[in-house]
Amino acid sequence: MSRFIGKVLGVLRGKGAVEPDRQDGEAPPLTYEQSRDLALHADPEVRRRLAGRQDLRPEILYFLADDPAPQVRRQIAANLATPAQADFHLAADTDPSVRGDLAQKIARLAPGLSADEQDRLRHITYETLQLLARDQITRVRQILAEALKDVADAPPAVIRQLAHDSELAVASPVLEYSPVLTDEDLLEIIRDCPISGALSAICRRKGLGGAVADGIARTDDIDAIAVLLANSSAQVREETLDLLIDRAPDYESWHLPLVRRPHLSGRAATRLARFVADNLLQVLERRSDFDPNTKAAVAAVVRRRVEEAGADMAEFRRGRVDEKGAVTAETAMEHVTRLLAENSLSDAVILDALSAGDREFVICALALRAEVSVERVRKIIETQSAKGMVAVCWKAGMAMTATVPLQTKLAKVIPSDVLRPRSSTADGYPMSPDEMLWQLEFFASMVGDGTTVP
Repeated sequence: MSRFIGKVLGVLRGKGAVEPDRQDGEAPPLTYEQSRDLALHADPEVRRRLAGRQDLRPEILYFLADDPAPQVRRQIAANLATPAQADFHLAADTDPSVRGDLAQKIARLAPGLSADEQDRLRHITYETLQLLARDQITRVRQILAEALKDVADAPPAVIRQLAHDSELAVASPVLEYSPVLTDEDLLEIIRDCPISGALSAICRRKGLGGAVADGIARTDDIDAIAVLLANSSAQVREETLDLLIDRAPDYESWHLPLVRRPHLSGRAATRLARFVADNLLQVLERRSDFDPNTKAAVAAVVRRRVEEAGADMAEFRRGRVDEKGAVTAETAMEHVTRLLAENSLSDAVILDALSAGDREFVICALALRAEVSVERVRKIIETQSAKGMVAVCWKAGMAMTATVPLQTKLAKVIPSDVLRPRSSTADGYPMSPDEMLWQLEFFASMVGDGTTVP
């Protein structure tokens, strides 16, 4: 550092240079000797005012970048005329306020910069930007994130670094606003189990894509999902919404944004009408965007809820519940066994039970029809395996079209991962019989089921 100062002092004590051209409205130009003397002035306020000028020779700015007074260095950090090398020097300044002022300025120079800059000065500016993005002081990184959050051509590597920051104050602005982040970037952040609040910031993005919404919906971040549902511009697929409605009875914070979701289907509206609070039923009934059939269906559900208030559970559940009102595996298995013996355990019966939320009935029905253990079916559901669910449905002799709701509602497979019917095969199944048998054997090994699949 002393060598740096000595070198600059040597320049300052040399001969004068040509004065810069004066621009209209600017302060009168200083001679080289005047600026040199002011840079060496004992009063830091004099040096501070000098440091704010943009008509100084580069060597004067270099010299002031190492001034002992922080207020002088802050002026140099904010000065657009400061050479790139001096900016890089200031990025390691001991005073966080100097680095914060530099961050604000460098962010204005960031558009269009990239890691492979050939121009030396632009490359130095890019390196300065990277240093500030890694600054140990949160406030410095936050200043940079706020300044770059809506810059369309900010350096992608720097934006990604800020988005992955361990402090929400830094990560949140770019996660919510930066147009530089792609869906792939956002999905990577979701997979990396980010800091608390990061997913909520992503969910506030305008026009959030369907793939990212699917990724959020698959998480256990209840607050983030509430924010996602409240974002009217987010592209939440109908199947994803169905999946969330399945889970919604347990999370009251989702109810209001659900009943206010735009383009709510009639089926989704009637399902919501079955469990949301009375005040939210009124919100549903007052929606003006429903067609007459949807309005009639919602009204019918409301009437039925009023009639059944205080009554026992629906008839199809009576006689098959425990003391807490939950369907037991034993009674579900008895019912399924009886229907199978009567040759009445059809695809439609299983899908009706799925829609009614009779989970145990569906699990037992799949196990008996596929001739596999209940534990194997539970493991497929637990691992949210689309291939496993399709395989067990195939073994159960179900139509491929029936596997889609079973994948999304029972196994909670996100819509983007759902396996769908394929027109190129006779039965519509997207996997070969050998592949599906392998899936069933694989899950058998996971639960220690020694039975072989016939």
